[in-house]
Amino acid sequence: QVQLVESGGGLVQAGDSLRLSCAASGRTFSRYTMAWFRQVPGKEREFVAIIRRSGGYTIYADSVKGRFTISTDTAKNTVYLQMNSLKPEDTAVYYCAAAGTYDGSRSQYDYDYWGQGTQVTVSS
Repeated sequence: QVQLVESGGGLVQAGDSLRLSCAASGRTFSRYTMAWFRQVPGKEREFVAIIRRSGGYTIYADSVKGRFTISTDTAKNTVYLQMNSLKPEDTAVYYCAAAGTYDGSRSQYDYDYWGQGTQVTVSS
């Protein structure tokens, strides 16, 4: 029902910035909680950031709070993740996700739709 496509990943150096985009098609994502997760091979997918449908309230993982910002552009049906002061430990495949039932969950298992992911690699 909802298709998500991430973009904006790449190879950067520590301290640099990137902005990830997640374009949604199908039903408007304003009806969903939108989130970003990340995953490295051999490790479980971890929560990064959430923007709740109830007033746009945001939630961040402690590891990214103060450095990352999640936002949405309703007109473009797109969610963004602005990543500043990137660290090597931020290296991962980043996924956007949408939850139609749960609003603000940090669990990947509560999300109904997923993008294919975009690779972020931070060197040094």
